[in-house]
Amino acid sequence: MGQKIVIEPVTRIEGHAKVVVHLDDQKKVEHAVFHVNEFRGFEKFCEGRMFNEMPLITERICGICPVSHHLASAKACDQIIGVDPPRPAKLLRELAHMGQTIQSHSMHFFELAGPDLLLGFDADPAIRNVVGLVAADPKTALKAIELRKFGQSIIAAVGDRKVHPNFAVPGGVNRPLKLQDRDAILKQIPTMIEHVQVGLGLIEGWIAEQPHVMDEFASFASNYMGMVGKDDADELYDGPLQVVDSERKPVVRFDGRDYLKHISERVESWTYLKFPYLTALGFPAGTYRVGPLGRLNASRKMATPLAQVEFAKFQDMRDGKTVQGTLYYHYARLIEDLYAIERAAQILQDREVLASEVFIPGEVKNAEGVGVLEAPRGTLFHHYQVNEQGMLTKVNLIVATGHNNYAMSKSVEVVAKKYLNGAKVTEGALNRIEHAIRAYDPCLSCSTHAVGKMPIRVIFVNRAGETISEHGRAH
Repeated sequence: MGQKIVIEPVTRIEGHAKVVVHLDDQKKVEHAVFHVNEFRGFEKFCEGRMFNEMPLITERICGICPVSHHLASAKACDQIIGVDPPRPAKLLRELAHMGQTIQSHSMHFFELAGPDLLLGFDADPAIRNVVGLVAADPKTALKAIELRKFGQSIIAAVGDRKVHPNFAVPGGVNRPLKLQDRDAILKQIPTMIEHVQVGLGLIEGWIAEQPHVMDEFASFASNYMGMVGKDDADELYDGPLQVVDSERKPVVRFDGRDYLKHISERVESWTYLKFPYLTALGFPAGTYRVGPLGRLNASRKMATPLAQVEFAKFQDMRDGKTVQGTLYYHYARLIEDLYAIERAAQILQDREVLASEVFIPGEVKNAEGVGVLEAPRGTLFHHYQVNEQGMLTKVNLIVATGHNNYAMSKSVEVVAKKYLNGAKVTEGALNRIEHAIRAYDPCLSCSTHAVGKMPIRVIFVNRAGETISEHGRAH
């Protein structure tokens, strides 16, 4: 009889999930599955609310990337009132988005992925954590803390608080940037660039020492999707979406507002997280990866000079073709971290960033709006439909972790088959399987929204642990 190994919970990710590895009669890995076993119903319980409440409601989906939901929601609301916000408002929104990217990317590399990469996949779990990193290299750990603090300070300067900001509204933002805040942020830019470059040196050194691991770890061909800007540069706030295949050949390019013409979602009974895919290619051929690796594969350059230098190195690794190893997400993440700091500096040096014209009022003009941007973890869609009074009649959210769902399951299986021996299971092998998920930096609390089948089983026991009765439902 075959056996199974269950890893629950998956650690150092946001949210709750488990991995089930199925072994055959010879104790070899037959297949592995990534289960998302938490449920949240934001799509459904937002129905009946007024559309202009959504920027503050949906950012409560997550405490890690609230700015992403806040801004995608505001962009959807702009379309409902038919208003193109003033340029200063767009600059401030993008500035907050850069702050979000800096704090999220920095935290993930140094605090969530770092213990595995810098201390070793096989290190004692007692030290393979952020405390262990502090003990091993306190100076680098301090730089990581300062980077995250810097990103949060940008969010606070624009949005009045570090988490769940209150500034983006339909038609713009509700306050201009203060001169002293601009100057305080600009003053820190050179130091923060140096801090990220320390991280880049660490990952580049790791790649040089273990190139075979980088190339073998959860490496597989896939499609990649990301937002692009001028000259197909990696873009995080506004632009068309581009999909390339495993050879980096264009598959499709489309306005994110037309996502329903290109993307479908598949539902499986064993997970609450849906599987998006390109409708034209079908499932699973049409699945794709998003996030830092997806964006760098889908784009042709970086729009800032220092990040472009790193991007050129990244591309040289595969002679210009797609970089497929999942561990390269960490390198791509730090390249974008550097870009976000440089881009924040560009925005802060723009003459209009301190302008007071940051809002254009409007009433309901359109029955729906779609807000799209690149959250740190990947492409984010907010789609709202409203009645004439502006009350929401339908909400659809596709979050980055959802886009990566198939890829995460695929990564788990590839790593399990490579590193797991069912006859002698080691903690290091199980940690590698977890890292196959961790590398994507998933946010599971963001990702499970739609109301579908929700089987439940309730067991009543007495103090002795004896079952008194069982009750349940199939859906």
